[in-house]
Amino acid sequence: MSSSGRPWSLSLMVFLGMASGGINCPSRCSCQYLEVNCTGQQLQEFPVDIPLDTRQLILAANNVSYLPAVELSFLADLVYLDCRKNLLRDNLDFTFTGMAKLVYLDLSFNNLTQVTFSTFSHLFSLVVLKISDNPNLAAIKKDAFANNTWLRHLDVSRTGLTFLDTSTVRDLPNLRLLGLSDNLWHCNCSFLDFITWMMESNVHFPDADNITCYTPADLHALRMPAVEAQLHFSCLTQLYKQDYVFLCLVGFCIFFAGTMAAWLAGVCAVIYEVHASKGEEEEEEEEKE
Repeated sequence: MSSSGRPWSLSLMVFLGMASGGINCPSRCSCQYLEVNCTGQQLQEFPVDIPLDTRQLILAANNVSYLPAVELSFLADLVYLDCRKNLLRDNLDFTFTGMAKLVYLDLSFNNLTQVTFSTFSHLFSLVVLKISDNPNLAAIKKDAFANNTWLRHLDVSRTGLTFLDTSTVRDLPNLRLLGLSDNLWHCNCSFLDFITWMMESNVHFPDADNITCYTPADLHALRMPAVEAQLHFSCLTQLYKQDYVFLCLVGFCIFFAGTMAAWLAGVCAVIYEVHASKGEEEEEEEEKE
């Protein structure tokens, strides 16, 4: 019984080994079934020999500065990718083209500078995206998450962002949690629409007490509810120089149009009077004859 069970047990082990891409495991990483963990190994480059059916890849706390799109495309079944605390820069466009099943992506604590449409456009199944603690992240394009309609948790806290277009997050139908704290928000009239959306949406904002304005100086450190009231007053009731210029132009156009209309009316009246008087003179002459 035991001797017959031994080959079956060995076959099962071989099958599991084949299912996990063989017995290979990247150097300095630990591997379990469908998981590769390379946390804190001072890796300079993306590890090689990752089993192709890996579902969870953890590269946290290393010195990786580049994610190779070709190698990642081989990991088509990956659903969890943790790259926090690395040296990734703004060269991520088209990096995740072959990872349509990815659900969780953590790129926090890196050196990202911008997010464009091409950065995450192929991650159709993405639910959690963390790009917080990228101090040089200064721009997220308006359509950056247009294809990430399943996105539920987005964190952009503690970055260099000063502005975020309202449609960037408003058009995410499944968004439930949005991290915005400790950014360099510039609270001018252009930002009023976004603040109003924050106040009216059903999205939860963690660490809401630290979602404050950085500029202008008179609104520095002021929280969003108070900022909304002030911006509503200053942006919707006060007139700026361009508004006065516009009103002056409108007034001038109205004055000029009125003057021209009065002049034309006067000319028409004079012409009418001239013709009328000539008509009367002709009638008098005919009566005399």
